[in-house]
Amino acid sequence: MKEVLFVCLGNICRSPSAEAVFNSLIEKYGLAGELQCDSAGTAAYHAGEPADYRMRQFGKKRGYNLTSISRPFNALTDFYRFDFIIGMDRQNVRDLKASAHKESDLRKIYLMTDFCVKSKYDSVPDPYYGGAAGFELVLDILEDACEGLLQHIHQD
Repeated sequence: MKEVLFVCLGNICRSPSAEAVFNSLIEKYGLAGELQCDSAGTAAYHAGEPADYRMRQFGKKRGYNLTSISRPFNALTDFYRFDFIIGMDRQNVRDLKASAHKESDLRKIYLMTDFCVKSKYDSVPDPYYGGAAGFELVLDILEDACEGLLQHIHQD
């Protein structure tokens, strides 16, 4: 069983969306026995809260169910449990690397957009303070990157 953790700042927009998109791929391809995923935030601002209502609405339009509850990244347990720890932007990746305890932890950290196949983006932008187009863009990027991540995992 391979386990993937998606990480953004507050764990209410981007990382729960990545979790929902990836879970839909797991279901679509019948990989529930092989893959699991979760999401977390580098900050605990929204711990215990559901995903942002706007993100849930935009996800639902595309058939995604964002059900996760926000939690902070826990370096003590998450580096041990997860095989892939995917940051949504470069700051998330820097924060994750700063919390790593050993070299093997660092090798688990990736940038989400590095898995994009159809498009080129430097990061998954935070849509929190923007409008509808930002939420749609997040889902566009995540759909592409999650497919690429799935391909990458199957190449391992």
